Amino acid sequence: MSINTEYKGIVAAFDIYRQQLDIIPDEIFAETPAEDCWSCAEVYSHVMKTTFGSFIAMERCAHKNCPPTTKGLTICGHFVLTFGCFPPWKIKAPEGMTAEKISKEDARNLIIKCRQRVEVVQPLMASSPADIRYKHPHLGMLNAKQWFRFTRIHLQRHLKQLEEIKKKLHS
Repeated sequence: MSINTEYKGIVAAFDIYRQQLDIIPDEIFAETPAEDCWSCAEVYSHVMKTTFGSFIAMERCAHKNCPPTTKGLTICGHFVLTFGCFPPWKIKAPEGMTAEKISKEDARNLIIKCRQRVEVVQPLMASSPADIRYKHPHLGMLNAKQWFRFTRIHLQRHLKQLEEIKKKLHS
């Protein structure tokens, strides 16, 4: 895993999320396409809050602000980090990382906040210790570099979800 490649992927994803805000019509941004689906607004809320939380976990690991552990990844964690995508089954958002309908302005502000934070976190990755890990609710104990990779994968997964929602709303 190249930190620079993951960083470029994260920044590119932020660019796409920002561009999509201009493309998604205001009248459908908060519309829920189906009973068990999120709206675009909810996707933005979830993904940006999760991203910000991941940056906090990375900083804790990089600053050795969590105890060292020999515990590692879950099976799902191995899958996600090895293949660079989520498994084909649905994974429920962890408690506290649920989605709420936000405005486009709130979404823009969250993107800005996350973009600023990635600039702080990225330089810490090179010297972050591999044995200092912080728990992800589904993936297990991740070190800072694994959190960084997860962030890029998670951002890209929800870009696909946005496309699925837009298709459902237009059909």
